[in-house]
Amino acid sequence: MRQHQKGRPATKPVRLKEGFYIELRTKGSSSGIKIRRDTREEIDLAIKQYEKSKIVTYLGQVKDGKWLDGKNKGKKTG
Repeated sequence: MRQHQKGRPATKPVRLKEGFYIELRTKGSSSGIKIRRDTREEIDLAIKQYEKSKIVTYLGQVKDGKWLDGKNKGKKTG
């Protein structure tokens, strides 16, 4: 027998790990997935790998919960 959960679900915002992020979308799709890499060189390789078949958007580097560059520069991650 399963017990029912009580109370509200957690509403804590998702914290992104530090690193470099790109977003991948399939042509014609409205939603995408985020991919993280530790270094700029790794993210550049990932961009080259995926740009043949996907729409690739460089989102930027995350450090201390903030975007340092890219599309979301200056914004908080949460």
